[in-house]
Order: sequence, then C-alpha cells, then structure tokens
Amino acid sequence: MSDQITQQKINQAAWAACDTFRGAVDPAQYKDYILVMLFLKYISDHWADHVNQYRKQYANDEARIRRRLERERFVLPEGASYYDLYEKRNEPNIGELINIALEKIEDTNRSKLEGVFRNIDFNSEANLGRPKDRNRRLKNMLEDFAKPELDLSPSRVSEDIIGECYIYLISRFASDAGKKAGEFFTPAPVSRLLAKLAAPKPGNTICDPACGSGSLLIRAAEEVGSDNFALYGQEVNGATWALARMNMFLHAKDAARIEWCDTLNSPSLVEGDHLLKFDVVVANPPFSLDKWGAENAETDTFKRFWRGVPPKSKGDYGFISHMIEIAKRHSGRVAVIVPHGVLFRGGAEGKIRQALIEENLLDAVIGLPANLFTTTGIPVAILVFDRSREEGGANEKRKDVLFIDASKEFAASKTQNVMDDVHIEKVLAAYRARKFADKFAYVATPEEIAENDYNLNIPRYVDTFEPEEEIDVAAVQKEINAIEAELADVRRRMAEHLKELGIDV
Repeated sequence: MSDQITQQKINQAAWAACDTFRGAVDPAQYKDYILVMLFLKYISDHWADHVNQYRKQYANDEARIRRRLERERFVLPEGASYYDLYEKRNEPNIGELINIALEKIEDTNRSKLEGVFRNIDFNSEANLGRPKDRNRRLKNMLEDFAKPELDLSPSRVSEDIIGECYIYLISRFASDAGKKAGEFFTPAPVSRLLAKLAAPKPGNTICDPACGSGSLLIRAAEEVGSDNFALYGQEVNGATWALARMNMFLHAKDAARIEWCDTLNSPSLVEGDHLLKFDVVVANPPFSLDKWGAENAETDTFKRFWRGVPPKSKGDYGFISHMIEIAKRHSGRVAVIVPHGVLFRGGAEGKIRQALIEENLLDAVIGLPANLFTTTGIPVAILVFDRSREEGGANEKRKDVLFIDASKEFAASKTQNVMDDVHIEKVLAAYRARKFADKFAYVATPEEIAENDYNLNIPRYVDTFEPEEEIDVAAVQKEINAIEAELADVRRRMAEHLKELGIDV
C-alpha cells in the first residue's frame, strides 16, 4: 500500500489497539505493551520496505543486499520481526516468543537499544493474566497492528508522523493514568513554551536531567531549526527510561544519550570526576519530591549543593541546584517547571533562593494557569536562569528579574486547561519585550526583591487586583422595595385563594 496516511488516522488506529487491554490491565502497565508493539511494527515495516527496495536495486544479489542492510540505522535479525510473531499469534507461548524476539533485536543493536526491553515482559501473568487470557490479549494486539491503517512503511508514513503518534499515545496514557503520569509526560503546550523560553541554538548541547519519556527534549531539539545539536537526558524510572530511548529512535534522534540513573544521588552524565556541562538545561522534575537524598547532599562528590541543602521532604531546589551546576558557566540557560511553593517557602529553600538571586542568575518568573497537568490541579511556574548574567557573561549588566502572570492564559476543557498558541505567544512576547504590562508583566529591581525578603510570589510584583464594580446603593434599594411590594401582593392573593377554599391561615 503506497497511499499516504494522515496523523489523525494513525493516532486513532494506534489508540484503538488499546481496547485489548482496557478494563483488564492498568493503563500505567498496558502503555508499555502498546508502545513497544508500535516500535516493533515501525522497525519491521521500515526493514521490510528497505529489503524490497534493495532486492530490486541489486537484482536479488543476497551478499550485496546484506552488506547494504548492515549500514542501516538498525538491523532486524531473522525471525524477530512483527510479521514473524503475527504468524505465530496462535501459539500457546506467544508471550515468550515476543520476549525472545525483543531480546534478539536488543542484542543485535546494542549501541542503540541495549536494555530498552529489559523492563517489559509479554509473558507476565501478574500484568497480562493467566495463560488463556494472556494469549487471547496478545493475539488481539498482534491482529490490531496488522490493520491497513498501521502499515508504517516509509513510503507511506514519515518518521515525523510515527514520532508524533508515539507522543500522542504517551499523552493519552498520561490522561488515563492520572497521578501516575507525572513520571513520564509533560503536556505538549507546556513543553513547547519551556523549549521556546530556553531558546536552544544550532550547535547547542541540550540536557533534561529528569527527562521522563523524552518529549520535552524532543521539543527543545525542534526549536534549534536544524540537526546541529546534541541531546542528553537522565531518568530514574527504568520503564520510563526505555520509553525515552524508543521515543528518540522513532524521532530519528538515535544519537541522544539517555542515562538510567538517579540524577540527584548518582548522576551518570559525567566526564572523569566532574559533571558534563550543557548550553541548555530544561526539566519538569517531580514536584516536592520526598526522600530525595538530602542525607547525601553534604558529601556530594560534585558539590552541587554548596548554596544549601534543601529539606529532605522537598527536592525542588535539589533539582534546581543540579540544573544550574550543569549549565555552562557564563553562557548556559536553564528553564524549569516548579510548584509555587518554590517561590516563597522559607528556611533552607529561602536561603538557596536568596543566593541564586544575589548571584544574578534568575532571569524570569512566569506563573502558569492551574489545572494544566494530569498529575495535579495546582498552578505552577517556570523559572528561567541565565548564566550569561553572572560576572564575565554577555549579560552581566542585566540585574532585574522579569515577572509574568500568565495564570489566565488558557482555554478551558473538560478535564484540564490548555495553553494554545495565542497564549504561548503572549508569554513569549512579554518575555522578549521585558517591559511593564498592566496586570501581566513587571520588571523588578534587585532592591525591590530584597525588600520583599527574596519572596518571588508573583502577586507581590504583578498587580492582579481587579476593582469591584461600583454598586448604585439607591438603585439596589429601589429594586429591593419593588421585590418586597411584589412579594406582599403575592401573599395577599394567596391568602384570598386559601380563604375561598375554606382554609384558615
């Protein structure tokens, strides 16, 4: 089939394949099976398409065909394609056969896919049920992916469409999974805004130290406008790390270095005895993470927490400290999503916040609407730090901090609020202009912030007060009198009707 398929059609077909598991398996679990199968179907169709192309090109010269295929982005070993498994879909050990096929693919493509499938078990009774039920579900899933709408041949579907379908599925799973979704997904409009604020440029290295499924990194890469960038990420959850690796592969960003590690306690993006440094650092870290590793911070090998150790029950400034320390000195940019408590809480957090402001690193504080995330209904903020503001940097003379109140910039929907392109552009325009805008933006001096005891709560700077509508007391009293007169007349007539009926009142 050579006709092109639309993004909407492939999204709908892939989402429909989830019907096999709905009601029987938790969305937080079945997302892995569906996403891995989409990945397998993509590389199988891609491989088959190239095999056919080279057979025609080299007149079935198997040796030349094999040499050419070995230069592809990946190698699909014999017997491990989606189509091999489809032919065996009625086998009583189909779950085990899928596991074996994935292991072969991983072994053959270790440089790109090592460990990606280690956390997924298609033969799991705990997740997929007893053998009879499990086999039925896996058979249905294989048949769902055989539908014409999910023919993912390169001649029919571009890599962009496949990658966007993957992100679409992740976003739908996030919606279904509720609070569990915070582990792997940042809503697309928020990712887009954060990426644009970070403004990566050609040649930049871009890092997300809490990358989840990698969608924010991909959005940041899109802002570059070319393929001249390098992506890095760290993720503590093994299953989510695997999603990020596959996500990068499907977006043709195979060179991205995504590490499976605990960023705050054992970061893996290191070189010798020091942390790697990056041009741009973006993240949506877990909000107020409890037991984040405060007990290890004092003796941190990389001395990331020299400004102070955040409370053991709130890791927000742990991530912020890490992000600033891995941003390149004199030039690195940091954009991070935080809960509002980060702006005003005292104690150790207040001391760290004051130090960051006094170092002239904080560039902007942007308040976002409530209910943007599937994980929480609370409003959040974006902090932008710019190391070019420190002494010796290109912007060392910039001393002010821009505050933007975008809390009303959203379109309401049934389940959560959404920032559309108009809202995002309004925020970006205010950020670029860096000027006062009534009830929306304010440029604060260091002295003003110090007078507020380094409290960054946005209403202290952006006047959001809406004057109440003046009330005409005389007109209101006149209206009350009219209503009372009308009520008295109704009572009189009611009494007359009751009297006619012989009812005493």
